[in-house]
Amino acid sequence: MPDDRPGDLAAFAQLDLDRTARRGYPEAVYCAGKTPGQVGAIAAAVRARPDVVTLFTRAGPGHAAAVLRELPDARHDPEAALLAWPPQPPAPAGGLVVVVAAGTSDLPVAREALQTARYLGRRTELVVDVGVAGLHRVLGRLELLRRARVVVVAAGMDGALPSVVAGLVAAPVVALPTSVGYGAAFDGLAALLAMMNACAPGVAVVNIDNGYGAGHLAAQIAAPAPAEPA
Repeated sequence: MPDDRPGDLAAFAQLDLDRTARRGYPEAVYCAGKTPGQVGAIAAAVRARPDVVTLFTRAGPGHAAAVLRELPDARHDPEAALLAWPPQPPAPAGGLVVVVAAGTSDLPVAREALQTARYLGRRTELVVDVGVAGLHRVLGRLELLRRARVVVVAAGMDGALPSVVAGLVAAPVVALPTSVGYGAAFDGLAALLAMMNACAPGVAVVNIDNGYGAGHLAAQIAAPAPAEPA
């Protein structure tokens, strides 16, 4: 039976609540591998710091229930396996982050990237089901893609879509391989290697299914320009 009782936080975690002041972005809580009780104790601790955006990523149903017991108004996106608190994202600043999902099966990882960039303070748009099997679909969204400061492209199987998008837009592309695909896709390894070997310049690649990492990188790329020194 899973542990769903709040635990003694000091026994398993040391929260970095000053990370925003130090490097501009808050710490996130990776729930996979933690018990619901541990995640609940972390949620109870951050309740006293509503000034710090806290994302709970890779949160299963037990983790989500534990967070919502401590933070009942937290925003829960079950498809992305993500919770955010406080529930309202900060006022957007900087450039537009467009997140592209090659197929419907890539949506959970794409939504994790989308919510991450949104709660790190960026304007976001989601484009769905525009994989390379029908190139007219991505060409039909070019106007939006070309308005982006950065484009995150989530794709599994052959992992070809980031190269296609990078050949059509001026913005950097964050390639996000997903573990979607049949046997020879090797749980996303084929997509990862294809993206690492992209011939289109301006493509950065994150790890397989790492929607949080992709969204974070995109938020940093699209951040407002720092003020010029006097």
